[in-house]
Amino acid sequence: MEHISADVPVDTVLSEAVDFAHDAAVDGVGADRVGAHLGVAMEDERLATHLFECTSAGYRGWHWAVTVARTPDDATPTVCDVVLLPGPDALVAPEWVPWSERVQPGDLGVGDVLPTSSQDPRLIAGFTDEDALETVASQSPLAPGQWEMGLGRVRVLSPIGRDDAADRWYAGDMGPDSAMAKGAALNCVSCGFMVPMGGAFGPMFGVCANVMAPADGHVVALDYGCGAHSEVQVDEVVLDEVEMSDEASSDETTVVGNDLVEDALEDIIDTVTDEEAAGMLLDLTDVEGADGSDDAADDGDETQDDSDELSDDAHDSDDEDDRDDEDEPIQR
Repeated sequence: MEHISADVPVDTVLSEAVDFAHDAAVDGVGADRVGAHLGVAMEDERLATHLFECTSAGYRGWHWAVTVARTPDDATPTVCDVVLLPGPDALVAPEWVPWSERVQPGDLGVGDVLPTSSQDPRLIAGFTDEDALETVASQSPLAPGQWEMGLGRVRVLSPIGRDDAADRWYAGDMGPDSAMAKGAALNCVSCGFMVPMGGAFGPMFGVCANVMAPADGHVVALDYGCGAHSEVQVDEVVLDEVEMSDEASSDETTVVGNDLVEDALEDIIDTVTDEEAAGMLLDLTDVEGADGSDDAADDGDETQDDSDELSDDAHDSDDEDDRDDEDEPIQR
């Protein structure tokens, strides 16, 4: 028998009343739900609790606790109660959390209502009495001074609420530590699309009004930045300079190409064997011979033409001689 507690002296009568406690559990819940005895725990002097395994399928890890007691002059135990308690490995429901604490940012949907506690530390009482605004210069309800004082609003941001909002915005996606801000060359403080904010947030935040920016319509830190800054400009390049650059790059490419060809030829010459080189020379000789025969044929045609011209000249000279002989008188 396992004694779970050792702080209180063990009562022999109560610790040995296992069957008595088991019968009490069976009488209360049924024999099919009570399992083996797990141990006994001394709660106080002459007060002990016997633990039995719960065999119900839906209560794995739970156990039945049967508390028994006796009077100082009586050796017969008495049953105090029989309850079902979770053990160390029991499957239990999570700790209950009030609904006001369960709601998280982003949970509010269309038509939902989220009441704000009257003790919310983010809010403090505003000024609703016009007599309390006598020190304010302007009496217009839209004047910045009165708006900051809370005219027309029952509560306004407290220092706690203001600091909480500033910390959240500054550490968020529109703050200086975001990936977008780290990759930007310019900050919102110098951007023409940044709308300044009034009040306590003015020195740190503004509102983006650039429809092309990812932060359009959002509160941004002044040291946030993106690629849609109003002063981002593209360098202009003159067309003549572009053409000259293209020609220079083309010439340079040609020179590099010739160098590459020469290097390739040298590599080929170094790797060709004598037999392969002799074969290549024979092939070149055949090609040159074929070209030479064609040139010889062309030369023969030219020679034939020249000889024909000479023959014609000779015939012409013979004809002239014959005419001269006819003109001269025959000498006897």
